[in-house]
Amino acid sequence: MHPPHPDSEAALENATIDLFSQLQWQTANCYHETFGTNSTLGRETKGEVVLIPKLQSALQNLNRDLSTETIQLAIEELTRDRNTLSLANANAEIYQLLKDGVKVSFKNNEGEDEAETVKVIDWNHPENNNFFLASQFWVTGEIYTRRTDLIGFVNGLPLIFIELKAHHQRLELAYKNNLTDYKQTIPQLFWYNAFIILSNGTKSRISSLTAKWEHFAEWKKINSEGEEGIISLDTIIRGTCEPTKLLDLVENFIFFYSAKGSLVKIIAKNHQYLGVNQAVTAVTEIKSNQGRLGVFWHTQGSGKSYSMVFFSQKVVRKFYGNWTFVIITDREDLDEQIYKNFAYAGAVTEIEKNVRAKSGEHLKQLLHEDHRYIFTMIQKFRTEKGGIYPQLSDRSDIIVIADEAHRSQYDTFALNMRNALANAAFIGFTGTPLMLGEQETKKTFGDYISIYNFRESIEDSATVPLYYENRIPELQLTNDALNENMAEIIESATLDEEEEKKLERQCAREYQLITRNDRLEKIAQDIVTHLLGRGYQGKAMIVSIDRFTAVKMYNKVQHYWQEHLQQFKNQLAQFNLSEFEQKKLSVTIKYME
Repeated sequence: MHPPHPDSEAALENATIDLFSQLQWQTANCYHETFGTNSTLGRETKGEVVLIPKLQSALQNLNRDLSTETIQLAIEELTRDRNTLSLANANAEIYQLLKDGVKVSFKNNEGEDEAETVKVIDWNHPENNNFFLASQFWVTGEIYTRRTDLIGFVNGLPLIFIELKAHHQRLELAYKNNLTDYKQTIPQLFWYNAFIILSNGTKSRISSLTAKWEHFAEWKKINSEGEEGIISLDTIIRGTCEPTKLLDLVENFIFFYSAKGSLVKIIAKNHQYLGVNQAVTAVTEIKSNQGRLGVFWHTQGSGKSYSMVFFSQKVVRKFYGNWTFVIITDREDLDEQIYKNFAYAGAVTEIEKNVRAKSGEHLKQLLHEDHRYIFTMIQKFRTEKGGIYPQLSDRSDIIVIADEAHRSQYDTFALNMRNALANAAFIGFTGTPLMLGEQETKKTFGDYISIYNFRESIEDSATVPLYYENRIPELQLTNDALNENMAEIIESATLDEEEEKKLERQCAREYQLITRNDRLEKIAQDIVTHLLGRGYQGKAMIVSIDRFTAVKMYNKVQHYWQEHLQQFKNQLAQFNLSEFEQKKLSVTIKYME
């Protein structure tokens, strides 16, 4: 047989199989697989997606003290028909069996009811599991038969689905033409799926079975040292399918988010996986770092609250202790939002009023009780002037997670938090970098443990890029390199105390010029004109120098907005407009109203 063309999908598949072999996976081409008696993989029909011989062998190896009957009951539970469930619900049900084991009940030799938990995967020792990659794997659904590119089995269960395309084909087609069809025609394959990889070699994406195409993300780094593969497929396979990394990703970086009646499967993105593992490493060094676990700086929009869930859940699962996490914010709306995120993710099972501190006294009560999670605001650590906050707990298995940890409130109440929880560990999550002068933040939380900055977020399409347009230069400010300069400022964001004071003095000196009424009038006019003429409908955000100016700007923008609205209504009332012009004006008026 002639080797495939180097640019073909077959060549990419062969290279991927070789890579899995290097990662110590067993591999086999299953195009000519036989079924029934003496079958190649032990499948009776193409409709079966679990490799029973491999599953049975693994369960016997992982549960040597359990009877053959018990093992068989576990296999029956894992392989039973789940067609009555939605795809997401079936997947969530099996995922819990993988993580926590299969609980089976049976009658012992004395005729009494007995229960055992059958371990399905050894999460701590990869070498105790079986890793098998099948290429050209046939699966038959209720009507149709499909041939998949690559399926990764762990202990006989199909956890990884990989769809490949030739490098000249659009990667999105792997999602639209193949994955979407497979989920409809052979859904039983995805009951067991942990994650999905789509690749044409040069571009690769990973996500879950419930994800839309736009939520499939790149995996740019193999490890926290920034190591990359030769091509993107090499990076994503080495970063997610190497046995140790695979088991870690599946066990600790997946959860199901339930909100508004739907179930969504969340899998960590590359920066979350690497960042959280660095934070977990800090927990292993909790004595040497004196409870200062560090600052987790991941830019706005990068999923910080999900990272908090991954972090806390992994600590609970991998470290001995009755851990309590105190999640602190400085705003009521953030406190409520983070509680809901933890609740929708299934991390918090207690009702809101039982774990959200209503007052300082309620916070003290919650800390004396036994809760896995407590949600509060930093202001609850307030004391009377000159007072010393009392110690609430001397436990060493409390971790304080502070959201937006560098804000001034944390400096103000840092000592009170330390007094209240003398032996607790502290980790700060923030979407913006620390300034050089924020030494109190570092004293409380420590230095950076993970950085995913604005530039990286834009490159990953997690954040939309910012563009700067210098409009209405009333203060005679000109700078041809403004875009580049602003990007550098956002990237570095470092001012020492002297520079900060200088900036404050300069702003104070120019305050009257900046807030001059005629200048604000022109800005308000320009905002309305720009918003209506930018070519698309959408929201806008206006940032003012202080809240008083913000109120002024709101009133002025409202005035010019209504002025334009009336002008459009007057134009619509004219009889000499074409049908197209009338329709366009009607749409604009509806948008403005």
